[in-house]
Parts: sequence; structure tokens; C-alpha cells
Amino acid sequence: MLHAWEHVLEITGPTGAQLIGLLFVVVTLGSGFSPSRADVAIEAFVTRTLINFSNVLLQAIVALAPWPSDVAAGALFALIGAIGAAYGLRAIGLKRRAEIAALRGMDWLAYNGAPLVANVALVCGGLGLMLESPFAPFAIAGASALLLAAGLFGAWDVTLWVLKSRKP
Repeated sequence: MLHAWEHVLEITGPTGAQLIGLLFVVVTLGSGFSPSRADVAIEAFVTRTLINFSNVLLQAIVALAPWPSDVAAGALFALIGAIGAAYGLRAIGLKRRAEIAALRGMDWLAYNGAPLVANVALVCGGLGLMLESPFAPFAIAGASALLLAAGLFGAWDVTLWVLKSRKP
């Protein structure tokens, strides 16, 4: 069922991998911060962005593997989505404790809402794939796109935070 969607996942997977590399560059630029200040930022924001990009890469790997049936891939998608949603709920708690930024409106949606919706969509897509629902690939591709968008938003905010916080 995912065969027709290979081109979409051939784009999102490598994009996620490339953005992981760029995120490491940004984190390296911010390596001069005090450890306590950097620890909070990394745990609350950078790790979540890395998880979003890694999730997209993992989805592409699962989707492009030559499975004998869609059941195994569907189960993995559902598992990845469930773990991502659980981590997302944990990340919401971490962000509430972080004193470096107060999330409001669009920021809250990008950091918390979009990844949570994407992971729930991935669970639904995985279950739908196992049940041979024709809408399952749409949910999986939508989850990848939404996680990429949320990750880009997070990476941009991390980049701005690093640039603003650097010592002259």
C-alpha cells in the first residue's frame, strides 16, 4: 500500500537526516553557554526538535523497507507514533519548567500541538495500514510533513536563541 508513496518518503526521510546535521551545527555554535542555561534549552527545545527530525527519518526507513506485508510496517508506525506521543507529553512538562522561553499561541502549537497531532496521526496510519485502510498512507505522509514543519520551526527558534545568547 505504501509503494505508491515512496517518492514522498524519499523526500521527507533525507530531508529529516539533513536537518539533523544542520541542528548539530547550530548546537555547536551555542557551545559557549553556561552549562545550567544550556542544559535547560537542550532538554526543553533542542532534543524535541531532534526527535521530530529523527521520527521523520525513521518513518522513511520503515516505509521504504521491503516488507512482505503491510502489517509489520503498520505495527512499527503505530509504535513509533505512540512513543513519539508519550515523549511529546513529557516534553510539554519540560517546557513548562524551562525559564528561557514562555510558549504562547503559535509557539505552543508548533512545539507541542503539531508533534502530538502528527504522532497520533502516525498511530492511526499504522493501525490503518494493518487494517488495509486506503487512508493510512495519507495519515503517515501527513505525520511526516507535520513533524518536518514542527522541527523546522523548532530549529529556527533554536538558531535565533543561539544567535541572541552569544557573547559579543
